[in-house]
Amino acid sequence: MTIFDSIILGIIEGFTEFLPISSTGHLIVASEFLGIDQNSVTKAYEVIIQFAAILAVIFNYKDKFSLKKIDLWSKVFLAFIPIGTVGYIFSSQIKELFSIQIVAVMFIVGGIIFLIVEKFFIKEGDHLIDDVEKVTFKQSLVIGFAQIFALIPGTSRAGSTIIGALLVGLNRKASAEFSFLLAFPVMSAVTAYDLLKHYHEFSSANLLTLAVGFVVSFIVAYLTIKLFLVFLEKFTFVAFGIYRIVFGLFLLAVFN
Repeated sequence: MTIFDSIILGIIEGFTEFLPISSTGHLIVASEFLGIDQNSVTKAYEVIIQFAAILAVIFNYKDKFSLKKIDLWSKVFLAFIPIGTVGYIFSSQIKELFSIQIVAVMFIVGGIIFLIVEKFFIKEGDHLIDDVEKVTFKQSLVIGFAQIFALIPGTSRAGSTIIGALLVGLNRKASAEFSFLLAFPVMSAVTAYDLLKHYHEFSSANLLTLAVGFVVSFIVAYLTIKLFLVFLEKFTFVAFGIYRIVFGLFLLAVFN
């Protein structure tokens, strides 16, 4: 992996991790285009840029990371349990799902779902929750079950949690923010697992490549979180739904 590859993948991870467009799907496609092999260097790199994205959440929501917010984090960790359990039990089966074709199909399916939810389930004037701290335990658990669909490549962790949050009565901004916070335990668990499993692979990795990827991913993720919330104050998720469908069709056309 070159420095150029590191920058490109760092930008993609940072930009797509918290948007409902599947970071995993984009990284798979980008790696195909760049001709990057899935080796020890690549695995070490993925761990590093995921860790950078976690830090971006912490820096954006420093006020939420305190003992005073124990009620909020109880709900967040409750929402984490379904995907943590299913992901651990069926990890080997999930790995077998990784392919460009599955990513493409799930991009399209997710896009259609976003358009349907925006059309029929979100009505202007409805009393929607506008603060993540007002989310109930029941709503958190439903969002957690919705997140299980993110185990299918191309679905998007952010996308599945946002859809789940919208359907249980959160507004767009609160749905996105709950998704950001829920990323913390999910990505921490994934990163810790990958680090323990592949720690020896860091010895063969280029430290400069890892450092560049980390910095780029952190900066882009930090800015993306802020800009995404500004975007949602004026716009809907329709644009993301359309993008997912178009990108999915593009993948099917190119890789079939």
